[in-house]
Amino acid sequence: MRQQPMKLVPQLLVILLAVVTSAAWAAWLGWDQHRDVQPDGTTTGPYEAWQVIGLVLTLLAPVYWAASRRYVAGAVLGVPAGLTVASYYDWSDDGSGLFMVGVGMVMVGSLIVTAAISAVIASATRKGRQGGAAPGGCP
Repeated sequence: MRQQPMKLVPQLLVILLAVVTSAAWAAWLGWDQHRDVQPDGTTTGPYEAWQVIGLVLTLLAPVYWAASRRYVAGAVLGVPAGLTVASYYDWSDDGSGLFMVGVGMVMVGSLIVTAAISAVIASATRKGRQGGAAPGGCP
């Protein structure tokens, strides 16, 4: 049985996924820019856990779409690129200069997680398509 080769990544797909990802960041995290001061004087934020969870769940849709169509490299490049650009833009006004540590963590973490999720999705959808074939190779 012959397997389909991985499709080449169109540059437009990577750019589109990066733009969609940056827009999702803006929708979920971009509007909340203040830190919350607790009664003991410590600060938290600026993001709540539900905002980050919402962003992650929202980004599963474009990752699934790309990976299930065998554009794994597009998902692995586009989504982390969008998150990295969005976090850099959002955090670059930090006076301490430590925002680059956070941006680097977003870049590496999103790259690892997106690659793992894309591989699982591509593998599952490939097995699903192969399992439905009739004997003799005809669908």
